[in-house]
Amino acid sequence: MHEYPPTTQTPPPPSAPPVPQPRPGLWKRCLGGGLALWTLTAVVTYATENTTLLPTLILLGSFLVPAVFVLWAYERHGRDLGVPVILGCFVTGGVLGVLGASVMEYYLLHPSLWMFLGVGLIEEAVKLAALMFVVRRHPWLRGYRAGLVLGGSVGFGFAAFESAGYAFNAAVTMDGIDLRSLLETEILRGLLAPFGHGLWTAIAGAALLAFRRPDGRFRLAGPVVGTYLGVAVLHALWDSMHGIALWLVVRLTTTGLDRTLFAQGYLPRPTSQQEHLFTLFSVGGLALVTLAGLAWLRSLARREPDPSGIYTP
Repeated sequence: MHEYPPTTQTPPPPSAPPVPQPRPGLWKRCLGGGLALWTLTAVVTYATENTTLLPTLILLGSFLVPAVFVLWAYERHGRDLGVPVILGCFVTGGVLGVLGASVMEYYLLHPSLWMFLGVGLIEEAVKLAALMFVVRRHPWLRGYRAGLVLGGSVGFGFAAFESAGYAFNAAVTMDGIDLRSLLETEILRGLLAPFGHGLWTAIAGAALLAFRRPDGRFRLAGPVVGTYLGVAVLHALWDSMHGIALWLVVRLTTTGLDRTLFAQGYLPRPTSQQEHLFTLFSVGGLALVTLAGLAWLRSLARREPDPSGIYTP
């Protein structure tokens, strides 16, 4: 009998450890921690009157809500899109958006009745252009869901950088630093952030990427242009709601329509009835614009389900 040497088997190479995934609900912890840090910074700044803390206060207040919403969108609907692309849309897209809007509005816009419509057309156009620039080398990024997440990321980045500018302008006055005005501006813009730029650009981005060709080229098809014009109108209505409310109050409570009131932007010595009507029309108008945008976004989100269903609630 022949004896065969025992066979030796080479052990398989150790497998790479799995990449840790963030636990669900990270956006909630970031929101709570960010609010705590912003509140602490505001208290310390107020108590010490240390102006070197103003950049920290402005950045925390301006970026907290937009960044949390982008993180929520990534956790629920965009993990397969990749962190680098979403981060690029938020930062690069946001910066390019505010720079492009600033240049175009400086050279193209002048005070007129249609100025807010021009603002809406310009800002929504530059945000879409920024989105196309960021995703130009990723032809596989197509469809309604990708457009909603990535378009919303660009819009929230735009909102964050724009809010930082508004907060800075509110803080710096001819009489020095106005901390109260800074805090009021950041609170108001933080509460309204989910219903502005992020919402509008998510809708426009969904249409843009839904009609993108498989080779990565963008198609300015009829639905894409129509959606862009639609969100520009929503944007214009949002920005002009103060003037619309003022016009409605004047039409309902006075006999003569003084056009100089609209240049001033306020009613001199308003009555109690006029004050209540103005609040009703301005807040109610913003609510209607918001509901229209949310309904539009919801209809787009239903057109393309998330893959495998692991990102849905």
